[in-house]
Amino acid sequence: MKIVIAGAGDVGFHLAKLMATENQDIILIDNDEEVLDYAGSHLDVLTVRGDATSIQTLSNARVQSADLLLAVTTSEKTNMMSAILAKKLGCRHVVARVDNEEYTTAANESTICSLGIDQIISPRQLASQEILRLIKQCSFTDIFEFENGKLVLLGTTLDDDSPLVGVRLSDIKSLRAKVDLRPIAVLRGNTTIIPKGFTTLRRGDHIYFITKPEKKQLVEDFVGKKRKTVRSILILGGTELGISTARILQDDYSVTIVEKSRRRCQYINEQLTNVLVIKGDYTNIDLLQEEGLDRMDAFIALTGNSETNIISCLTARNHGVYKTIAQVENKEYTHISQNIGVDTLINKKLLAANSIFHHIRKGNIEAITSLQGVDAQVIEYVLTKSNQLTKKPLSKLHFPETALVGGVIRGEQTLIPNGDTQMEIGDRVIVFALPSAIKRLEELFR
Repeated sequence: MKIVIAGAGDVGFHLAKLMATENQDIILIDNDEEVLDYAGSHLDVLTVRGDATSIQTLSNARVQSADLLLAVTTSEKTNMMSAILAKKLGCRHVVARVDNEEYTTAANESTICSLGIDQIISPRQLASQEILRLIKQCSFTDIFEFENGKLVLLGTTLDDDSPLVGVRLSDIKSLRAKVDLRPIAVLRGNTTIIPKGFTTLRRGDHIYFITKPEKKQLVEDFVGKKRKTVRSILILGGTELGISTARILQDDYSVTIVEKSRRRCQYINEQLTNVLVIKGDYTNIDLLQEEGLDRMDAFIALTGNSETNIISCLTARNHGVYKTIAQVENKEYTHISQNIGVDTLINKKLLAANSIFHHIRKGNIEAITSLQGVDAQVIEYVLTKSNQLTKKPLSKLHFPETALVGGVIRGEQTLIPNGDTQMEIGDRVIVFALPSAIKRLEELFR
């Protein structure tokens, strides 16, 4: 498959990295020679320097014979023009990254697509939806659904009073079966652990489970999380993401926005109908306390400064706020949230890249996602033919030590596997794998 990616920034680089693992023919376009040099030296891709809206640049990237163009620069106009031109030049499928929510409405999206753009992706909208999901399930720091929710991956931290602290996984095997879940990873500090029967859980461990969606409350009980219903939310920062998030929260929650610009406060009041807007300095803790910080159930920091967002979330946690979410621009920060005490760090660019990859993925690998701070991938494979995986139960397979099968989707049926589980043609198999296991997995699922 020949793929052209316009924009070698965080979104483009992450997409190229995901696709390069599958030996795709990838060409990166960007104006910045330094960015292209970095991508070319770290990934197996070709690079073309130039303007993505230039017909000559697109032709140099051989877009006329490409299967896919992903226009993911930081400029919405560049992305749309690049996608339209690529389609006219002969590219089979084009995707454009946009920020204007007006374009993502059902009525307007059809208009945009009539111009030749096959699909549009809004990082801001994806981030807002992710925040809503995390607020609704506030015991969890990560939520990822497979096959429209047939199975779900949940991440949570073991608190001091969790009944799992000090317990070996082999000692709770029967209880795990009752809850119908499978632990697939433990993040301990900066170390990723593949859970085995002898693994003893510790306070502060961040543990990931795969389970069925209707079992979420049982998972909360299993790890000792007190069920919490979020009612009041403080959003720090009247950015476009702050407004977008408040818009989808305002009807079901009591929402307060703190914004330091008077003009911006006026604009927010014009955009939203059921939100309290407070003008104030983000770093003024006395002001936040006066506005009820201690009584808030959730604190969402969405200013334009990553460091401000992280520090303010830590402050909110010290004041007893149950759920904290911070938006960060630097994708490297997404690896540290569990270690520093922020529940979840949101990165719009990585959300967009993962969403694009999930939608356009073809072949035996159906989806790949990464977990915060975890040096591994969650991969959804599709079994398309009979091989050793369909002839032996899991316990008899020479499966890599640094990988495990977390779940199986078989039509409308979902399975949390054990050693006796035997896979069938057509199964969608969810695998958690450290980098050292990827090559072996490719051989098994080929």
